[in-house]
Amino acid sequence: MSSISTFRRLNALSLFQAFAEERITAGDPPKGLEAAWAARIEVSGATWSMAKSGARPIGDKLARQIEQHCSKPAGWLDEEREPAGLSPGEQQFLALALKTYRATNSDGRKRLRQWLKSFAE
Repeated sequence: MSSISTFRRLNALSLFQAFAEERITAGDPPKGLEAAWAARIEVSGATWSMAKSGARPIGDKLARQIEQHCSKPAGWLDEEREPAGLSPGEQQFLALALKTYRATNSDGRKRLRQWLKSFAE
């Protein structure tokens, strides 16, 4: 996956997260938020699900559509962003983890995820 595909997916997920938090804070139940988000950005639920999971890359047309519906300038999804609210140590860890994840194949990624999960349990 190219960097721009990764940035678009992560930034779209960030926009969805903000949307979900806003809706839940307003009293909406969590159920149905995926469908509401898909409707907001004018795509089918299946299209959003595939884009969210990385099964379908977010192309130029969809990226501009998401930006438009979220009041972001054209190209906003294409830029790498630092996670907000993290300490410098957390940012360094995430950067290293992401670099390692991107540099390995699917088997290595699976083992990396399993290894990290073993510490969280």
